Formats: sequence, C-alpha cells, structure tokens
Amino acid sequence: MLNTLKIALAASAVAFGAMGVAHADGHKKVDTIKFLIPGGAGGGWDGTARGTGEALTKSGLVGNATYENMSGGGGGKAIAHIIETKDQDTLMVNSTPIVIRSLTKVFPQSFRDLTPIAGTIGDYGAMVVNKDSTLNSFGDLVAAYNADSTNVAVGGGSVAGGMDHLIAALVMKNAGADATKVKYIPYDAGGKAMAGLLSGEIKALATGFGEAIELARQGEVKILCVTSEARVAAMDTVPTCDEAGSKGTSFVNWRGFFGAPGLSDEKKAEYIAALKEMYSTDEWATVRDRNGWVDIFNADADFVNFLEGQEEQIGGLMKELGFL
Repeated sequence: MLNTLKIALAASAVAFGAMGVAHADGHKKVDTIKFLIPGGAGGGWDGTARGTGEALTKSGLVGNATYENMSGGGGGKAIAHIIETKDQDTLMVNSTPIVIRSLTKVFPQSFRDLTPIAGTIGDYGAMVVNKDSTLNSFGDLVAAYNADSTNVAVGGGSVAGGMDHLIAALVMKNAGADATKVKYIPYDAGGKAMAGLLSGEIKALATGFGEAIELARQGEVKILCVTSEARVAAMDTVPTCDEAGSKGTSFVNWRGFFGAPGLSDEKKAEYIAALKEMYSTDEWATVRDRNGWVDIFNADADFVNFLEGQEEQIGGLMKELGFL
C-alpha cells in the first residue's frame, strides 16, 4: 500500500514560459521528423503532434515534419509499428495512458520498449461541480462523500479504472476518504462528461483543468481544486487539491514523445535539443496559448524516472481499487 499517492513531475522538470525569441534564422537541430500519432485526427495526441511540428518547423528548428495517424489497440498498433520499423526519423506522441494501458495489459509493451525522449506539455486534473451545486468547496465535496458516497456520483470522460476515475480516487484517498467507494460514472469523452455535469446527471466531475477553465470563467461550473503543486496562473483563485485538504496530491496528464528502440545517442540528443529550444520561440508560444497547454520539459533520464514513478504510483492506486 502506498504511503504517498503523489503523482508529480520529476524534481528536475523545468517549467518554461514564452521568452519571445524566434529562431527562423536557421538554428536547425533536426532535418526531418515523422510524427506517429496513435489515435485519429482531432484528438489530444493529434493536436500535440501537429502543434509541436508546427512550432518546430516555423521556428526553423526542424526542416520538415510529416504526420501519420495510426489508430488501434488503445495505442498499441502504433507502438508495435515503431518497434518493428525502428525508424530513427520517427517520433511517437503519447501520454499518461501508455502507463495505464500497459499496466492493464491493453497492449503487451511499455515505455521501456521505446526510447523516451521528453515530456513536453501537461494538463492538470480538476474536481468540478455545477454552478448551482450546494458544494462550494472541496471540503464540502468530501463531507458529502463521507456522509453518503452513493449519493455523490462522480463522472469522467474515461472508462472505469481510466485516468479520470484515478484522479477522483486519488483526491479522495489523500483527503482521508475511502477511495474504493467512489461512485464513478464513465462517459465516452470529456465533452459528454461535462454535459452530464451541466444537466445534473452527476454531482461532480473529474476532468482536465484545461477542459473546465473556460466554463468556469463563464460562470457555468465551479472548480473546487486543481491537482497542481502550485496554483495555476490562468485561474489562481482555484486552490490546489493539497491546499484544499487532499494532502500531497499532485497529478499531471503529461504528453510527450518517444523514439524507436535502439535510437542512437546522437539522434536522441538532436531531438531533445530541438524540443528544449522550441520553448523559447514565438512560434511555440502561439501554439501553446492557442491550445491552453501547460509547459513542462522532462527529458531523457529525468523522463524515464518520472515514468517509472508514475507507473509505480498509478499501479498502487489501481491495485487498491481492484483494477489490477
């Protein structure tokens, strides 16, 4: 049993802001990148790959970028493809589900079968209620949950045992409540889950902070807490879950990139250098702000350490909940 269910970026992760320095003058780091996307067009992986490619090419850090969408097997088809081809010019985008789906054996591979390059962006989790809810704080939510958890349906845009369910269980666990009693209602996607909250089908919603912030600004929902280590500047009136009483809670749904197994040290260094320098470009600031992403940079060994920690901690929580 875990003593601390804290899912956070490795200590060496660096947060980057836009520094307004463009590199269109030809500071090219990589000639070409083929972005492999494990899902369909329009999803989070697709947007991350294409937005990153846009920033890298427009800033002159990468000469050319191409994109291939390869859905199937919860991401497993693309993982098998990059392992088989061992193409040194390919970068595959992925995120927290590569850890969850590997643990649950959706596919047989894990990040260890690839070459981890870097985590690049993130979205924190959030606990959200309807604007008309009598629950005005995370403390109110916990009190209602402890009084009768069956009367506090919590929705999310992923399957039972998926990421949103784990976020809800994590915050309740660290608030001293029984995480196994979460009455979780799965929806097909985050948008449908939000609609369920707005219609009153569920009492609370576990979702990405980025997915809730605009509705919170419009006064349609109340964000009770965010799973960041510090308050998010975009809406700094929202307390962290740790501040609100879910002690030690920190969770980020990272997105990042992986190379083929056996990737040369030279090629890996080129990719890391290009991604690192990307953060200081105007082109990246445009893409990031358009998508509401949070900058992170967690490369090479630091990225591996983070993935290993997340695997251990998510695995521990899933075992407590009976999913492993």
